Amino acid sequence: MAHFGSNAKPFEISKEEFKNIVAAFRLPDCGLRLSKELLEKTQLDIAVTGESGCGKSTFINAMRGMTSDDKGAAPTSAVEKTTVPTAYPYQHRENVKLWDLPGIGTPNFMAETYLQRVNFHRYDFFILVFTERIRENLILLADAVQNMGKQFYFVRSKIDNDIEASKRRKKQFNMEEILQKIRDDCTNHLTTWGLKYPHIFLLSSFDIGKFDFLQMQKVLEEELPEHKRNAFLLSLPNISQHVVDKKKEALKTEIWKLATLSCTIAVLPVPGLSIACDIAILIKAIRGYLMDFGLDEESLQKVAQKINKPVETIRSVVRSQVASTEITTQLVTQLLMKNGNGALMTFEYFMRNIPLVSGGISFATTYYLLRSILDDLAEDAKRVLLRSLEG
Repeated sequence: MAHFGSNAKPFEISKEEFKNIVAAFRLPDCGLRLSKELLEKTQLDIAVTGESGCGKSTFINAMRGMTSDDKGAAPTSAVEKTTVPTAYPYQHRENVKLWDLPGIGTPNFMAETYLQRVNFHRYDFFILVFTERIRENLILLADAVQNMGKQFYFVRSKIDNDIEASKRRKKQFNMEEILQKIRDDCTNHLTTWGLKYPHIFLLSSFDIGKFDFLQMQKVLEEELPEHKRNAFLLSLPNISQHVVDKKKEALKTEIWKLATLSCTIAVLPVPGLSIACDIAILIKAIRGYLMDFGLDEESLQKVAQKINKPVETIRSVVRSQVASTEITTQLVTQLLMKNGNGALMTFEYFMRNIPLVSGGISFATTYYLLRSILDDLAEDAKRVLLRSLEG
């Protein structure tokens, strides 16, 4: 891997990334191909179902970083209200949707006809939510999903209630032992019904980052195709530093594509610099980073409301220039000029290793700028997360 940086601020370019860049530059109409690829956002449709009252709507809201009071949240009720499959897209990633399906076992949605009635083929995978114990209807549904060749994952919701009940019953309380016992009981019950290697995650929708959330994220990463995986990661709320790091890695895979577009499609000279690039592409990318990392104004306001603190308390830990001012052509031009030394090192390295077409210095400059901004914003997102946890 290659390391670059100005003022001891290194980053890496992997062999896989170099391989992709070389392959792209050898293709005719490279810029147009990449433009189409970036514009056609990967669709990810996740079905969430379970028996009435299992907490699937609350789970959907938690996965989207929302509460039931937020605009656009899935309505929650002890009585099943979902009568048709209803899509809930992520606020800043509308290509990723969680589908609230009608509760299985209700008179209109019996197990034997359920998949046909909810349009089974629309979804990439199924999340089957239950509480206390897994009933026969849900097992029959899982078996049907398995037979049709799609993935499914069980979520044991409201696990915080089980933990609190165990605390009251037992003098010697060991949370890990209790959680493992619940997992084992669920696994044994499912395998008895012939389900092969079922994934079971214990979660609390009121504290989504606890218990098995990171394990669920890891399994989905491993089992989803790469393009679907990145769409899933970028849709997650910032509930841990691990999630922030995963988002950063996912966004990093697109930077060379953005840099290529910026220096190959309708480029204009940048005033004061000996490069040409499409600054509008950079502005759009940076604004997207802010939303993906929850550093836009609306997201910061939501964090402040959640911990009942002034938004200035949250903003005070944000250090990146692009996160604290409006993203304009003037600002991006200034940043391009400011990062000249690092961009030159990047350009020299690329020239030694990749047969870049004309515009190589423009490519290297925009590449370096986006990588630097991505690093800074990821660190800001972690600081905001820690401040919110303090709150």
